[in-house]
Amino acid sequence: MGVAETQRTILYDKHVELGAKMVPFGGFEMPVQYDSIKAEHRAVRDAVGLFDVSHMGEALIEGASALDTLQTILTNDASKLEVGKAQYSLMCNEKGGTVDDFLVYQLAPEQYMVIPNAANREKNIAWLKQHAKAGTTVSDVSDDYALLALQGPKALDVLQPLTDDDVGAIGVFRFQADVAVDGRSAIVSRSGYTGEDGFEIYCRTADAGAIWDALLAAGESARIKPCGLGARDTLRFEARLPLYGQELTETISPLEANLGFAVKVKKDADFIGKEALAAEKEQGPTRKIVGIEMLDRGIPRTNYPIFDANDNEIGHVTSGTQSPTLGKNLGLAIVKADDASLDTEIIVGVRKRKLKAKVVPTPFYPGG
Repeated sequence: MGVAETQRTILYDKHVELGAKMVPFGGFEMPVQYDSIKAEHRAVRDAVGLFDVSHMGEALIEGASALDTLQTILTNDASKLEVGKAQYSLMCNEKGGTVDDFLVYQLAPEQYMVIPNAANREKNIAWLKQHAKAGTTVSDVSDDYALLALQGPKALDVLQPLTDDDVGAIGVFRFQADVAVDGRSAIVSRSGYTGEDGFEIYCRTADAGAIWDALLAAGESARIKPCGLGARDTLRFEARLPLYGQELTETISPLEANLGFAVKVKKDADFIGKEALAAEKEQGPTRKIVGIEMLDRGIPRTNYPIFDANDNEIGHVTSGTQSPTLGKNLGLAIVKADDASLDTEIIVGVRKRKLKAKVVPTPFYPGG
C-alpha cells in the first residue's frame, strides 16, 4: 500500500513566496510560520492576522430530512438554527467519545454546511453518509471552497473597505452569504479559532488567491501579518479552544472537555451517544480537561504524564506551551475529576524529571 500523497491548498505558491515554512498537517502541506510564531501570535492579539485554513473540509447536508439527520448525529440542537446562523456542535460515538467537532451553518431551509477538521474529513463525511436519513443528500464540496480566516481586533477595519456589504453588522456565530469581497462572492462568518474577533471567509477556490492578496494589501496600514498553524495553535490554546486529537478524541467526551453547552441531552431526538452522555451528565464526568501552570521550570508537552502528590498517575497533558501573551509555561490536561479543583498541586513528568505544577482557571486568555 502506497503512502497517501500530501495535498496542497490553492494558496501554496503564495505561502512559499512569503517565505513560509511548510509542514505536513492533516494530509496537506501547510504553513506553520512565516516570520515567527510569537510575532504572528502577537499580531492577532494586537491588530490582525490572515490564515489560510483551506485544509478544512466542507460538506453540504441537503433535503427534506436534513434537519432530522443532523438531530440524530449531532449533540447540539440543530433545530435552534436559522438561515444566517452558525452553531458549534459535535459528533459522538455510542460511548460518548468524540468523533469530531465542527461548525454547522444553515444556508437555506433544507440546506446546511458542516466544517469537519482536515484530518477527519473523509471519516466524518463517511459517518454522515452512513447515518443520513432517507431524503438527505450528503456531498463533499471541500475542493470547491477555500477558507481564509481574518482574525484580530482590526479584522473589521481590513475587511470592510473591500465590500459594500455591512460586514460589521454580522453578529458572532452569524454569517452572510453572497458577500462581494473584492468583487468576488463569498460566505462571511463572524467566527474563528483564536479567541479574538474576526471573520472566516469561504470563497470559490479559484477566487482565493485574489482575495488573499486583497486582504493583505488592505491590511498594510494595520500591520497585518500572514499567520501559520503555529500561531493558530498557540492562540486557540490560550483561549481554551479544543484541538481534535488532543482535547477531543474518540475516548474523550465533550463533557470531559468542558463542552457541555453543546450537548443537549434533553432535545427530543435520540442522537448517537445520547444515552452515555446523559448518564455522564447526571453523574458528573470522572475526568476533566483543566488548565495547569508550571511552578517548576519546564514546559508541559502533549502526552506528558501527570501525577498526584502521592505519585499516582492521574492523567496526561493534552496541549502545552509557553504562552506568548502571558509568558507563562501553561498546559491543558485531562485528569481525574477528584484532582481537577483550582490550585490543586500536581506533578508533571517532563522527560526524566518530575516537576511541580498547579491547576489554574481557563481560558488563560479571556479577551477577544
